[in-house]
Amino acid sequence: MKKIDIACIIDDDPIFIFGTKRIMQLTNFCKNFMIFHNGKEAYENLKAIIENKEKLPDIILLDLNMPVWDGWQFLDEFIQIPNKSEIIIYIITSSVDPADIEKAKSYDAVSNYIVKPITIEKLKQMML
Repeated sequence: MKKIDIACIIDDDPIFIFGTKRIMQLTNFCKNFMIFHNGKEAYENLKAIIENKEKLPDIILLDLNMPVWDGWQFLDEFIQIPNKSEIIIYIITSSVDPADIEKAKSYDAVSNYIVKPITIEKLKQMML
């Protein structure tokens, strides 16, 4: 995998965001971060970036359980936006519900489903 320029974290848990950013910094995973605290905020900001032809994140780490819009609502809307850039989406969630795991497989845009917490090993697997 090429060097990640921008990683986008969509999660409402400040402890998860802090820890994930720290692990990414320690492993030189990426240069920059975009942080959004719910799916609607992420959708609106990423849609504006696409419309303005600005630099999109290379990777999105998406939580499922968030206020306002959950991860599924974000995905359903985000995949409707015409976009020529390839963005790798990982669902990173505390949900071990088999229904969520199966649902994630139905989205072509989702690369993998990872149960929290994120670890250096899991991050290195993403980089392959």
